[in-house]
Amino acid sequence: MASTGQQSPEALDDETRWRSAGDRIQNLLDASAGSGTVVRERAEQLAAELTDLYGAALERIISVTVETAPELVDRFAADELVASLMLVHGLHPHSLERRISDALDSVRPYLGSHGGDVTLLEVANGQDGPVVRLEFAGSCKSCPSSAITLEYAVEDAVRAAAPEITSIDVVAAQPDSATPSSLISADSLMSRVHDKETSAAAWYPIPDIGDLGAGEVGGFLIAGVPILACRVGDDLFAYRDRCGRCHDSMAGAALHRPMGAPIGQAVLRCPRCQAHFDVVHAGAGLDEDAETAVHLDPIPLLRRDGVLSVAVLAEPTGVM
Repeated sequence: MASTGQQSPEALDDETRWRSAGDRIQNLLDASAGSGTVVRERAEQLAAELTDLYGAALERIISVTVETAPELVDRFAADELVASLMLVHGLHPHSLERRISDALDSVRPYLGSHGGDVTLLEVANGQDGPVVRLEFAGSCKSCPSSAITLEYAVEDAVRAAAPEITSIDVVAAQPDSATPSSLISADSLMSRVHDKETSAAAWYPIPDIGDLGAGEVGGFLIAGVPILACRVGDDLFAYRDRCGRCHDSMAGAALHRPMGAPIGQAVLRCPRCQAHFDVVHAGAGLDEDAETAVHLDPIPLLRRDGVLSVAVLAEPTGVM
């Protein structure tokens, strides 16, 4: 296995620091409240004046760009930082449906790595605002990672592209088109496999994972969570470092391709209980004699703003 690394908040590069800029601004405003109501009100007024100032400047920049180089507007919209500011000031050139569709396209490679796909059915007008309805296909609708995929990959991408939506509903695909599809709210789907603390999960950069060579397995500790990552061809996969059968660490595990299997297939064997797991297809257990269905727990792994990142729920480790 590759050497274990731990990512600290101080290691964030300039490409990812802006993601937490809103939180830092809010923390500064909250801190000003300790100096009294007047100070807090003036701090909020200052923040509003600055926001209006750069918003007016951004509007002029977009206006000039539309007149002189309209092709650049799409490039602005493709940049997540610029796009987020355009959304704040109502300057984004793309419709809500277009932004959601583009967001889903960005996570399809991750869904495809788990044998699934997602389709935008509609954006409906809800009582409190737009409601997005999605349909999952393939193993995503039933595999152990379906809820994780929705919560961390799909929902993260959709909400970043369309912050004005109020909820995301999932329509489960049915094999028989004559059978009505059941509507499952994202919150109820999450509650089946996660407790309330799941909302504290966040994305963490893990750039070292990109150094893994083909067929190599590496261990990482991110926010106190041990993660097992491996590369199969050009694709990277991440799982919680815990065997689905014996629940022990998978440290020392190696990838291998079953005899006669096509290129692109990869099996990870637990070095302790010898259980086998399909790395490419959501970590599903492969042993026919298993008394119950076992699997590895997938960790969402996406490239966000050019940086490979994983979504995990921080856990205390006792390590200083």
